[in-house]
Amino acid sequence: MERRTVQLEIGGHSYRVVSSAPEAELQHLAQAVNDKVAEVVPAGKVAVPQTLVLAAISLAHDLEVERAKRQVLERRSRDLLRRALVRIDDALEGDSRGDP
Repeated sequence: MERRTVQLEIGGHSYRVVSSAPEAELQHLAQAVNDKVAEVVPAGKVAVPQTLVLAAISLAHDLEVERAKRQVLERRSRDLLRRALVRIDDALEGDSRGDP
């Protein structure tokens, strides 16, 4: 993959990033960080490095919350599928025995 330099603006600071990711994706991610920074820095103020760390921690927390939700959903889905398969197996066994 081709690596290129992309200029990103995050928290009022300019960063040059070398990446093989598409520029549009990096700009989208930078905007997500900017949105998080905007939650803790008043409009028009430049974010200090500590603010960027807080934004990163907040985004990591959001990610962990979403992962936990996904894991719960996956468990529920597996349980529902397992129960459905048991019911199907029971119904098929009943048919093979001639039960109504």
